[in-house]
Amino acid sequence: MYQKSNKKINFENISEDEKLILGNRIKHSIQSYKSRKQKYTYYLLFAAASVVLIFSVVTYSSLNENHSTIEKFAESVKNQKNKNEVELILNGDKNIKVKESDSIISYSYLGKKVSIGASETIEQEITNKNEITFNTLLVPYGKRKEIILSDGTKVWLNSGSKLIFPAYFSENKREVYLEGEAIFEVAHNAEKPFFVKASQYNVEVLGTVFNISNYKDDNAIRTVLKSGSVKINYENSSLFSRTENIKIAPGTLAVYHKNDKEITTEEVHVDKYFSWREGVFIFKNDSLASIMKKLSRYYDLEIIINDKNLAKHTFSGYLDVKENINQIMTTIITAENSSFKYEITTDRKLIIN
Repeated sequence: MYQKSNKKINFENISEDEKLILGNRIKHSIQSYKSRKQKYTYYLLFAAASVVLIFSVVTYSSLNENHSTIEKFAESVKNQKNKNEVELILNGDKNIKVKESDSIISYSYLGKKVSIGASETIEQEITNKNEITFNTLLVPYGKRKEIILSDGTKVWLNSGSKLIFPAYFSENKREVYLEGEAIFEVAHNAEKPFFVKASQYNVEVLGTVFNISNYKDDNAIRTVLKSGSVKINYENSSLFSRTENIKIAPGTLAVYHKNDKEITTEEVHVDKYFSWREGVFIFKNDSLASIMKKLSRYYDLEIIINDKNLAKHTFSGYLDVKENINQIMTTIITAENSSFKYEITTDRKLIIN
């Protein structure tokens, strides 16, 4: 057994060589201590990093596992492009071109029969009600379309939008996936809540009227509630709690900022968010840049404003988008009391100077 020695060292009787050896031993002991302490610190940091890494992997895996069937299907067809005509894609990738005159697409209760306008009925095969058959409605820029889903829910799709939905809602919930903008008038069914899915975001309702705008080139997803109640589930930026939810009341605009993963709300006059369904755009102190962005989608034009100060000018009023783009521009110039000029090129660009 090691015993501590009580013997004191007389440093005055130590030779210079012995002092040198003793000094080297002390120096070596200090370096050994520092090395052990440093290794211990590395072990702690490595262990902490491992915990964070494992947590991140588990969180990422759980988020992936929580992706619904419709979200996985939407990911598999994300490269589908809007063409020049409204297109309905049925089971088995059967593409149906929908004419402008065919105002409403309507599904039967079981989703097997699809009525396009008043003149055409198409049947699709649904062999097993327990297996989900997804259909897709593509609305290009410059078009709009109304569809009635198999549960009776009405959806108005705005220009440049895509809606993925089951032909028949067989599960204990109803889920659709949206890219672009749509107004929903959801058929009430307390036993089957209705979900509108989007990337990092979904809205849950029982029966209500609301608008969602989720264009890929926008930096935010906007939800406006007209009647009823909705709950918005969204991803946040927190490391430990990846999802949050918020309920909004009628007359509320909720804005989810995609980059910051934060949500803000404000009370608004809802009419301006629903009027496009009737072919009217309502603006109240909106910048010319934001107005032109909406018009570019509706008229399928690339709009360029060369004057940055002009782009910030605000406008309030009504635009009847059943008129052609030249009539619309005349209305804006008159209301702005401005003398700015514009031209429309052969490659569908509207340039404002």
